[in-house]
Amino acid sequence: MSGLIVPSGQGRKLITKMQEITFKATAADGSAISCFEVVVPPGFDVGAHTHQNSQEFFYVLEGELDLLAFEPVKRTDTDWQDWESAAGDRVVRAGPGGCMFVPSGCPHAFRNATTEPARMLFQSYPSPDHEHYFEEIYEIFSGRSSEPDAVRKLRERYDIDQITPLRFEPPSTPHSS
Repeated sequence: MSGLIVPSGQGRKLITKMQEITFKATAADGSAISCFEVVVPPGFDVGAHTHQNSQEFFYVLEGELDLLAFEPVKRTDTDWQDWESAAGDRVVRAGPGGCMFVPSGCPHAFRNATTEPARMLFQSYPSPDHEHYFEEIYEIFSGRSSEPDAVRKLRERYDIDQITPLRFEPPSTPHSS
């Protein structure tokens, strides 16, 4: 029996302006957990959401991400950054080494509110659900799908109950004169 070794910088990549996903370990490799390296550009907000049938783990490798993993006292459908749990939990800005585990049914989100890209290790159980999801959202983000509400329909098919919207609002860059 053999395992899997994926050298640094290697793996199948799906790259758009909204995210860069590198597949590291997948169901095709015999893994029950899908493992990805994800580059999150400045201004990307996945939006608060839940999954009823999966668990996720996020580990920040470079940069900083705002992380949420709790049921708030009050859900709002526009923004999650000010949510607070009954126990006083709030959104955390996590740097390298910071991580987040998300059990099934737990509202969660991440966003890059900085001006620099962030890089994280993302694991999802069970595989291959997120593998297929990333392949399909790549088609949408790269402009190959023009179906109205394509992201919403995709998320519904993949056990993603969206609470606040997915957003991509890159910081503006100063123009030279």
